[in-house]
This record gives sequence, structure tokens and C-alpha cells, in this order.
Amino acid sequence: MSTLLRLFYVCSQRCGKPFAAPEKELQLGSLDALHRVRDVIQQITIPSWFTSVPSDFGSASAGTMKADEWRSLITIYIPIALVSLWGAGTSHPSDEVSTHLRAVLDHTMELVCMVHLTCAQTTTVERAHVYCSHIALYIGNLKKIYPNIALCPNHHAAFHIYDSLLLFGPAHSWWCFPFKCLIGILQCLPVNHETGEF
Repeated sequence: MSTLLRLFYVCSQRCGKPFAAPEKELQLGSLDALHRVRDVIQQITIPSWFTSVPSDFGSASAGTMKADEWRSLITIYIPIALVSLWGAGTSHPSDEVSTHLRAVLDHTMELVCMVHLTCAQTTTVERAHVYCSHIALYIGNLKKIYPNIALCPNHHAAFHIYDSLLLFGPAHSWWCFPFKCLIGILQCLPVNHETGEF
């Protein structure tokens, strides 16, 4: 009887599964892309006012990147690397792969444009509207390009940057970098766990 129950259990479990294995999902986070980003980091020279990025980006030895390093990565290094890998004139195994990689590249460039507009030293109402159109395209295409991704509160919060650009002006006047630096300085002060005494 127990064998019959096990057989019934296995059959009932199998009925809920597809008959064929799902097609292998295209791997965008390949080592080729990571190596190309590392090559770009090592090969190009950037102006001194940009924060440099660890040349071994993506490895444990690179450590945790700061927000300004992420900004440099997404506005300089990643666009150059991805355009050289997936842009016009590059070859791929099939037209389907080529079309998909081009869609991923275009989607990533929406993010690059948003970061550039947000981090600019000046802003206008027109730039805020352009930011709004980029974030709408980026979020709107997110589920098409990455069907398994779940939207999170940060995606919603990104829409409110538009309001902040209109209300408060350029983001560098209200972002948290200066406060994080101050907190870092305060954390290094020797207080020996005695509050109120210096």
C-alpha cells in the first residue's frame, strides 16, 4: 500500500509540471560582460573629478563600492563596455539574441540617462520632464526585458525624484553624500563609549 501511495504522490506532483524543460534563459550577467567592464576600467582615463572604480570590479577583493563609485560606473564605464559588446556592428549567435541584447542595452541607457540627469549640477523643468520620461520607459520595460524580476519600493521612489528635482533643484544640493561623509568622520572620533565627555 505504501508503494501505491508513493506512486500516486509522484504522479500528482508530476501533473503540475510542464512536459518539456523550460528554455534556457539568456544569461546577461556573463563573465564576458564583466571582463569587458574590467577592461574598460583599466584602459580609459577619466577626468580627475570623477571617482575611480576598483579595477577588479565584481570580485570580492574589490570590496564594497561607495555610491559615487557606482555613479562613475554607470555613467562612464558600463555604457562604453556594453556598447562595445552589444551595440551596432557587433555579432551574435542569432538575430534573436542580437535583438534581445540590443533591447537590454537600450534599457540600460535609459538608466544611464536618468543618473546623468539626476546628478547634473543644474536642472530645469525640461530636464525634470525628460527624467520623468526616462524613468517611465525604464520601469515600463523592466518586466518585458527581465520577466522574473519583482518590482520593489525603490522603483516607485524613483518616480518621486522628478518631484524633488522640481521642488528642490539639482540633486547634489539635497542628496545624502555630505551627511554620510560627516557620519563617517564622527564614527572615527575616539569617544571610548562615554557620551557627553571629550
